[in-house]
Formats: sequence, structure tokens, C-alpha cells
Amino acid sequence: MTQPAGTTQPPAPPPAGALPAWAAELITLYESGAATQFILHGNVADSMLLPLADGPRLGSLTDFLARILLPRFDVVIGYDLAAGVRIEKGGEIVGQWPTFKQTQQLPRDPRAAIEWISTFLRYTANMRRLGKPASQVAVFIRSASLVAPGLRGAFNYDLAALALQVRDWAADPLIAESPVATFLITDNLSDLHPLIVNNPRAARLEVPLPSEKDLRDAFGVLAAAYPAALAPFAGRLDVPAGAMAGSTMHAVESMLKTREHKRQPISDPDLIELKKQIIERESAGLIDFLQPDRTLDMLLGQEKVKEWLRQDIALWKQGDLKAMPMGYLFCGPVGTGKTYMVECLAGEAGVPVVKLKNFRDRWVGSTEANLETIFRLLHALRRCYVFIDEADQALGKRTADSGDSGVGGRVYSMMAEEMSNTRNRGKIVWILASSRPDLIEVDLKRPGRVDVKIPLLPTTTAEESFTLIRGLCAKRGVPVEPGAFESLKALMPRLLTPGAAEAIAVKVYRSTRTVPGTTVEAALRDVLDDYQHPVPLDVMRAQIELAVREATDAEFVPPEFRPST
Repeated sequence: MTQPAGTTQPPAPPPAGALPAWAAELITLYESGAATQFILHGNVADSMLLPLADGPRLGSLTDFLARILLPRFDVVIGYDLAAGVRIEKGGEIVGQWPTFKQTQQLPRDPRAAIEWISTFLRYTANMRRLGKPASQVAVFIRSASLVAPGLRGAFNYDLAALALQVRDWAADPLIAESPVATFLITDNLSDLHPLIVNNPRAARLEVPLPSEKDLRDAFGVLAAAYPAALAPFAGRLDVPAGAMAGSTMHAVESMLKTREHKRQPISDPDLIELKKQIIERESAGLIDFLQPDRTLDMLLGQEKVKEWLRQDIALWKQGDLKAMPMGYLFCGPVGTGKTYMVECLAGEAGVPVVKLKNFRDRWVGSTEANLETIFRLLHALRRCYVFIDEADQALGKRTADSGDSGVGGRVYSMMAEEMSNTRNRGKIVWILASSRPDLIEVDLKRPGRVDVKIPLLPTTTAEESFTLIRGLCAKRGVPVEPGAFESLKALMPRLLTPGAAEAIAVKVYRSTRTVPGTTVEAALRDVLDDYQHPVPLDVMRAQIELAVREATDAEFVPPEFRPST
């Protein structure tokens, strides 16, 4: 990384092609003079490949900054709460600074440390203005959100003063026009003080999770160190690299260390389970990562819906994304199998399902930080469905709710922006599920975020109910003969959901196992004699009406439920 425009140009940095995209952009911004302060966020705690002259190796982000981006800098100063101020490079230059000569101390306290750094930056800038040799200085603040955290509760004057000093490193012309670069490293932008994050003179650069190419290169570097673990993939390291997309470098290396220690080669089937374990652990319990083993063939009925979904999957597999939906809405009464439909759809497409869990947190800013973590993971996965159950509750509201400190409004804003990001088309498909789609904000279910809205409805005839019950009984090894329909027809409930039919099948199975001599037909008759709808019929009909009104295609709606014209 060279000096800003208008200054002496030292030797060029590594070729842009050898650097990750965020680093290449950083160099461009700095060398052009467009920015001197950089907020690095995202996957900042992970290992990354260092393109060193003697061969690539893994190192930390600060290793990358010091060894790859900052080798031409005369002075490199680091700071974090644990170690305080540290002179990473150029100690002899700092030693000539009159203020340091007087104190011979490096501060630890955040306010004192930031003031110390600010004073040194102004000193070097003044030296330059006086025409004296000026050092090229870089500063990086590790875990910057702990040094200048986002606002939590009452206003804090000391914290605001500290944040303003950090902001001035980019805003003060005396410093900004000098050969200075400052780096603030944080996991999530929402954790950092808004005075810093919203500074228009600071560049915000996301360090992403490793891509498939990054992982393939990493496996190439690690293969020699872990020959037993990677033995099955000799000559085909692209296989584990593709399977591990969405994992961190650190998690992959830990996995290899464990397997190598046990002398256990990693097999192809292992990769799926290992990836699931890694991602769920790295996401700190914010998601469930599912690799479904069901297909649409296992879904009873819904033929028009299955036909449409299979067409979408075919387009997706062919890479023809012009008609690929950004998202789906599955709506219908409670128990109509919305979650099951998602698992069948994902299994048919051969992609995983990321199910968002309770990402809301009672602490101000924590919910937004959780969403940033989730989005970072989603961007790293090559293709996935993102499933949000009870979307009417999970996605927040456009208007802020005074009872939740505005969290719902911020969640709504973040989700709306992410769901409409066209760069995600063909990578992330959003699936919302709700029995109350009327409570989902209209903007969140508009085309461009949710393009296809599919009602999942209960049975309309005795034949449909019998077919559904019979299929679920067969799965439990208690087959119902087709000829039994006529004798049971009068007992068959209408408006039967898959959830209710599942409960009937379980009772039939139980009766045949606990009451000697009971036939399947007799057990089913007894269950139907006592059957009561688990959801009141007036509630069921209201939810059916809501789902029908949402449908984007009339063919998704059985004739019995279509409104009369």
C-alpha cells in the first residue's frame, strides 16, 4: 500500500489479483486519496491466506495488514483493551518524539490511548508541514467496538469525546492530508459508535467469509500438514472446498487438526454433517442448518404447486435466473405443512435450508449485530433457502414500537434491504411462512422480495382426506386398504390439515399396537368417530380466506376455495 496521491511513491504493493477484493479496494481508496480511515467489519477474527514471497500461509487479519498491506509504512501502532498501545514497527522513530521521551509510557486506558495516538499523528503531520522528514504511519484498533462501543442507554460524554477523536483521524485536514492510514476492526458495524460508523470520510469494508476459491487455496496449503485427514481428497481438493462453503478458515483448520490427531480420514458423507456442526457453532446458535433428505415426491397432493416449484428448481440448476423468484411466501392455516413443504423443496433442489432462530436480543444493538452475523453467513453459502417461520412475528414492523426501543423497525429495515438485494438472486431464496400473512408488512411481501405466494390449504373432499390419512398411515407401517374408503367415507373430515392427519395416523398405529386383534380399518374408524378439529372451524376458514387472497396464481387454489365471481 503506497502513500496517498501527491506524496512520494514507494514500491508497489502486491498485485491486485493476489489480494482479496476488499483489500484491493482498500488500496485503491488509500492511494487515490479517497479515504485514509477504514472500518473493517465482518469475518475479522478468522484466519486468512497471506500471499507471502516464500509461499502462502495462514495468518490473522492483523498479520495481513502488517505483512501484506503495511510493509512500506515506517510506523505501525496497534491498540486493544487487553494489551494497550503497542508499537508494532518503528519504535526508534516513536522514541524520538519529545512527548514519548518525557513519559516513556504507553497508555492502556482507552481515552488516554486515543489521545496519545491523536497527539502522535498531529506531531507527524506538523513535522511534514514544516518540511521535515515525515513518517508514514498506520494505526489499527483491534476490537474497536469495545474501545468505542455503540450507544447503550444514557448518553456518555467521555465515550462521545473518544469517538470524536477517532473520527478526527479522518476528518481533521492536518491528519487526513498526511501519510496516515487508520484501521478500526470490529465484528459488526452496529456494535461500533455511530459517530465513527456514520463518518462519511471513513470507508466501511466488509471482510467476508472465505469463498470456495479461498477454501480450495487453503486446503492446498494445509494438505501437507494434514495428510491423513485429507487422504480421500488427494487431487480433488475442490470437493471439500465446495462442501465447506460458509465455514470459517479457523473452523476448517480445527476440523483437520482433530481428524489428523485421530488419524480419521474425512469422507464425502462426513462433509455434510461436519459443515452443519461448524456453521451452527460459528453462528452462535442464531440458525439451524438443515440438509433435507426429502423431495417433492413425498408431498401428498398440491400437484399444481409442485409443478411450479419444479420449474423454478430447473431454472435454478440451469443458471437461468431471470425468472427465478427472490422469495416465496407459504401461507395457510395452522398444521398445513409449511415447514414440511420447505424441507421437501430444499431436498428436491439439493440445497441446504438455513432456518432463522430467535435472533432478537433484549440489549440495544444486539439484535442488529445478530442479523449482521446471519447475513454474513448467508452470503458465504453458495446457494441456500432461508426459512423464516412465523414471519408475521419475526420480521418486525415499518413503524417503530416504543415498547421495544425501535428494534422492530430496525429489524424491518435490515430485512427489507437484504431481501431486495438483487445480488442475492440465484444465491439466496427467502421463504416466509405464516398463518397470518395479513400481518406481514406489505412492502416485505411485494414482488422483488417475495415473488411467489403459495397457499397451503386443507382437504376439500372426503377422498382427499382419505388419501392423506392413508399415505401417512402407510409411512407408519399400518396400510389402509383402498376399498375401505366407502365404509369410512361418511366419517372422513373435511378441512383436514396434514398436521391433523398425522395425529390420526399416530393414533391408528397406537391402537393396532396396544389393542390385540385390532385391524387398521377398525382402529381408523374408532379414531374418526371421536375426531374433533384441533383448530376451531371459524378460525380455520378465516385463515383459509387470508391464504387464498395472497395467492399469486389462481391455479394454486383448489376450485372449492376460489372466490365466486
